[in-house]
Amino acid sequence: MILRGLFMLARGRKTGINEFSGSMDAFTASLAPLIAFPLVGAGISALSGQWGFALLGLFSRICAVLVLPVIVFEFARWTGREALWLRTATALNWAFWMLLPVLFAAAFVAAVLMELGLAMVPAEIGVLGLAGLYLLWYHWFIMRAGLSLSWFQALGLLLFSSLVIAAVSAAPVLVFPQLYTQAIQL
Repeated sequence: MILRGLFMLARGRKTGINEFSGSMDAFTASLAPLIAFPLVGAGISALSGQWGFALLGLFSRICAVLVLPVIVFEFARWTGREALWLRTATALNWAFWMLLPVLFAAAFVAAVLMELGLAMVPAEIGVLGLAGLYLLWYHWFIMRAGLSLSWFQALGLLLFSSLVIAAVSAAPVLVFPQLYTQAIQL
């Protein structure tokens, strides 16, 4: 059901949101892999002796994962759509995994463009830019379908949540610039 819902939504079919459960169990199941990967990454960093980097990275990634459901909940509460937030947040959590097929398709298109004579850098930038725009549209569409929002309300929610996630993700590096150097060395 989850994959069917993801691909229905990816094709712009609002009924795909109905493939996701609005239960707390479904929501926590959608969060589990998003929290497990930062835990593994922090474990690897800690084993290499970089405890501070590991803990700060872990906390910032977990905050980045949890901030979207919190924003969706508050927006749903603010607009009187509390009953819809859990299903929407669950779909948004699972939507993270659409990154893989989108990047695979982008790599394929970039390879075709390069075979046709386009230079590597413009091909990659163009295709990754389009992939990023598609993923933004995808999140916007899930928000719109899941919370029954107008296109404008969904756009506001998308922009606000994207800015907050970017700020939470970038905060550790802005506060401790040496983390960027450590991350590159890993």
